[in-house]
Amino acid sequence: MIGLEDVRRARDVIAPHIYRTPLLSARHLGERVGASAYLKPENLQRTGSFKVRGAVNAVSLLDESARRAGVVTFSAGNAAQAIAYAGRAAGVSVVVAMPETAPKTKVAATRGYGAEVRFGPDATKLTAIAEGLVAEGRHLLHPFDDDGVIAGHASIGLELLEDLPDADLIVVPVGGGGLISGIALAVKALRPAARVVGVQPEGAQAVRQALDAGHPVRLTSTKTVADGLTAPYCGERNFAIIRRDVDDVVVIPDEAILDGLRFLVARARIVPEPAGAAAVGALLSGAVRARPGERVVAIVSGGNVDPDRLASFLA
Repeated sequence: MIGLEDVRRARDVIAPHIYRTPLLSARHLGERVGASAYLKPENLQRTGSFKVRGAVNAVSLLDESARRAGVVTFSAGNAAQAIAYAGRAAGVSVVVAMPETAPKTKVAATRGYGAEVRFGPDATKLTAIAEGLVAEGRHLLHPFDDDGVIAGHASIGLELLEDLPDADLIVVPVGGGGLISGIALAVKALRPAARVVGVQPEGAQAVRQALDAGHPVRLTSTKTVADGLTAPYCGERNFAIIRRDVDDVVVIPDEAILDGLRFLVARARIVPEPAGAAAVGALLSGAVRARPGERVVAIVSGGNVDPDRLASFLA
């Protein structure tokens, strides 16, 4: 299992390719939840989400044979863009399996970074496409179950504790577990007393079901407005860290996620995609409760949303 030194190395590697996103005070959110609240706006990150952190680090760790073969990955959109960006920066060919329902902006951006896109009917069918390309000789760069990816994402934990050393509660949107396993690893190593809580949609509970079963399970379908959280299973590496370092993973309905989105647009002037608003939605709904006087950080994980979909969410 990776440790803090891997995270610090990853931070140095990715520094030329990412933005060090700020930690923003969120007074209106704090008033609603009875605590001091802050936002970590990874929607402002290069490629529009936190995913570029792990992607750049993972590509940097590829051996020469994998670089020559090119990589394949699977994603609903944010990891697709990030790995396409990282591949282009390193001169590595990238093919991405994406669901036919992926937002048009995510597909266009992935192609814009130079990747080839192969489509599957939904998020649960993408691994089969990727496995077929691995059989043809490509290297699988897993979008979340990868040590390099986790270490890159963990750089968020280092940053937020530098900006708020006494953070008490960090709330994180969860898909397959890449983001929360990285953040939790870093936070618990540096501030063990802090709580790390994940948030998943009711229609895509890969990590929550894994925790309930005691092992990762594969979802047969996903249905949620938060396409960025539709990973079909929790990664093995992610699961091991989550079981050790994450305090809880809660589940909320899509309407709570959209409440979080509307709140961020109206009160914080931040434009997230639905997945990026899940942490705020969980705090507003009471699914995650801050203790009086706590210092709470909500991760806004991404902002890649089609304008027409955003308009419908805000209506």
